[in-house]
Amino acid sequence: MATYDPFRDFDRLASSLMDVRRGPRRMPMDLYRDGDHYVLTADMPGIDPGSVDIDVDGQLLTIRAERSLATGEGVKWITREREAVSFLRQLNLGQGIDTENITADYSNGVLSVTIPVSEQAKPRKIEVRTGAGARTITAQENREEPQPIEQ
Repeated sequence: MATYDPFRDFDRLASSLMDVRRGPRRMPMDLYRDGDHYVLTADMPGIDPGSVDIDVDGQLLTIRAERSLATGEGVKWITREREAVSFLRQLNLGQGIDTENITADYSNGVLSVTIPVSEQAKPRKIEVRTGAGARTITAQENREEPQPIEQ
């Protein structure tokens, strides 16, 4: 038999009123490089895929999403611990990223964004010619590794 604790609801109300994170929340994410592209995965449970908005402005990648809670007419809540919330994450992509070919998929509450490295930033072979004939030597330009940097 559960006992009613009037202070539990008061504590929850006070916590929600004092919550300084009422604005957009940060979603937990992982970022790794796999060959010629980076993969960003972000947990977004309960998000309607139609609310996910991803855009690139220059080298700034912005991910926005909202979780809304359905309420029906005549519904009497017994307990309500989940809340409607907005998520926001921004990344500075830096140089060497192919922003035109970024793709995204959402499945089972996880957003996956594939961020390809631009052709100019990939290692390449440079032909070295000599008087005796041409031969190919593998060389890599001294370029800075493109890395998405979180803001």
